[in-house]
Amino acid sequence: MSQIRKIPGIRRFFARIRGMDMGVRYWGALLALLLAWLLAACTGNGNQPLNELQRIQRQGQLVVLTRNSPTTYYEGPQGDKMGLEYELARRFADYLGVRLKIIVPSSFKDILPMLIRGEAHIAAAGLTVTAKRKKIVRFGPPYQTITQQLVYRLGTKKPKSLAELDGDIEVIAGSSHIERLRELAKQYPNLKWKANKTSDSDELLYLVWQQVVDYTIADSNEVALNQRFYPELRVAFDLSKPQQLAWAFRYGQDDSLYQAAVAFFRKIKANGVLEQLLERYYGHVQKFDYINTRLYLRHIKTRLPRYRKWFEDAARKYGLDWRLLAAIGYQESHWNPRARSPTGVRGIMMLTRTTARQLNIRNRIKPENSIYGGARYLRYIIDNAPKELKEPDKTWMALAAYNVGRGHLQDARKITRMRGGDPNKWVDVKKNLPLLSIRKWYKKTRHGYARGREPVLYVERIRSYYDLLVWETNKEKRNTGTATRTAPAVRKLDSPVF
Repeated sequence: MSQIRKIPGIRRFFARIRGMDMGVRYWGALLALLLAWLLAACTGNGNQPLNELQRIQRQGQLVVLTRNSPTTYYEGPQGDKMGLEYELARRFADYLGVRLKIIVPSSFKDILPMLIRGEAHIAAAGLTVTAKRKKIVRFGPPYQTITQQLVYRLGTKKPKSLAELDGDIEVIAGSSHIERLRELAKQYPNLKWKANKTSDSDELLYLVWQQVVDYTIADSNEVALNQRFYPELRVAFDLSKPQQLAWAFRYGQDDSLYQAAVAFFRKIKANGVLEQLLERYYGHVQKFDYINTRLYLRHIKTRLPRYRKWFEDAARKYGLDWRLLAAIGYQESHWNPRARSPTGVRGIMMLTRTTARQLNIRNRIKPENSIYGGARYLRYIIDNAPKELKEPDKTWMALAAYNVGRGHLQDARKITRMRGGDPNKWVDVKKNLPLLSIRKWYKKTRHGYARGREPVLYVERIRSYYDLLVWETNKEKRNTGTATRTAPAVRKLDSPVF
C-alpha cells in the first residue's frame, strides 16, 4: 500500500479523502486501489511508463507502413507475401518477438503523414533519405543505394538534358523525385511536371512504355526490375547522385524502437542476411538484354503454346511450378525440340545421353519425353540436395547442379567454405563457382575443372525467364477476369519453391 501511495495522483487522492466520512473513505480507498492497479498495468512496474519498444512487445504487434511494388511488398504466385521491405520488416518483427501487421495506404503521399500521426510504428516503403524528409522523420540505418533516373521510351527522341525535354514529366505525389525536380527548377526555370496522386512508380513506368506519359522519374532499382517486363524503357540520364534508402521513424524523446532497429540492421549486415536478401531480389536483374527479352516474349506467344500442356502435366506430377520448368526449357533450347549442343546434349530440356539412359528415355528429342525427363531429373536433384540447404537457395543450387553437375556444385560449396563463405547460401556459392576454372582452386576439389561461370549465368537467366513468364500468365488471368487485381508487383518473383 505504501508503494501505491507514492504513485503521482494516487497520493493526492488519498490526501483529499483523509478527512471524509468513514464510508466515503472506504469506497474512495477501493477506487484508489483500482486506479493504481490500472496504472500499474499500463506502466509495467507501477512507477515508470513503458517505452515504445516495451509497449510493442507487450501488445505483441509491430505495425509497418509500406506500399505495393516490386521493390517493397507484394503477393507472390502462391499467395505468399514477398518483397524486400516485407522480408526486412518480417525479420525485424521476429527479432522483437512480435507479429507483423502491414498497412498499405491508398497513396504514397499518405505514408509519412500517417507515420507522424502515430498510425504505425515504422514506414518501410523504399524511402529515399532527403534533407527535407529528415526535418519531419528520423531515418534508420541505410540498407540500399539508388539513383534517380529520367526514363523515356525507345522510339522517341532521347533527351540529353532537362533543357531538351519534348513532353511532360509525371511523377509520384509526395515522392523524393518532386523534391529533386524543385531543386533542378532553379537551374531550369521552364521545367514543369505533374504529380500523380494515385499511381505508383511501376505504374508510371508502364504508362511511359504505353506512350501515355512522355517521361517519368524512377529509382534505379525500380527501373532495373521493370525493364524486363517493358523492354523499350530507357534511361536518358541520372538526375541525382547515389542516394540511400532507409526506414522512417517518428521523432520523439523515446528512441527505444529506433535503437532496436539500429541493432537489428547491424546484425543482418554482419551475418550476411541483408546481402542475401538484396541478391534474392536484385541479383539476377542487373544486366538487361533488350534483344533477348523481346525474343523471349515473342516465343512465349508463338512457341510455348505447343508444349505448355506437357510442362504443366510434368510439373504437376513431380511437384514443381510449370513456369520454372518452362524457364529451364527456354534457357536450354529456346523451346526447340531439335536443339543440339556441340557436346551432344539434345532436346527441349537438353538431356545428356547418360541422363536419358538413367531416366529410361529412349527418344530424348521427343518433346514430351524431354520435358518429363527434365522434370524428373530436377525433382531428383532437389530431393537429394544436402538437408542443410533451405529455400530458395536449394532451388537455385539445384538449377546450378542441373547445368554443371552435382559434383561440381559440391566442389564450389567446398571452396566457399574454405574462403569463409556460407556454402548453404547461393549469394556466396555463386561468387565461388567461377573459381572452378582456375587451377589454384579446382586442383583442391574432387571433380576438378569446370566452366564455373556458366551455371551462375544459367541460374540468373532462368530466374529472369521465370519472372517474365509469371508476369505473362498473371496478365492472362487478369485479361480473362479469373484473377483479382493485385499490385503490379506480382511481376517480381523469385524461385517458386520457397
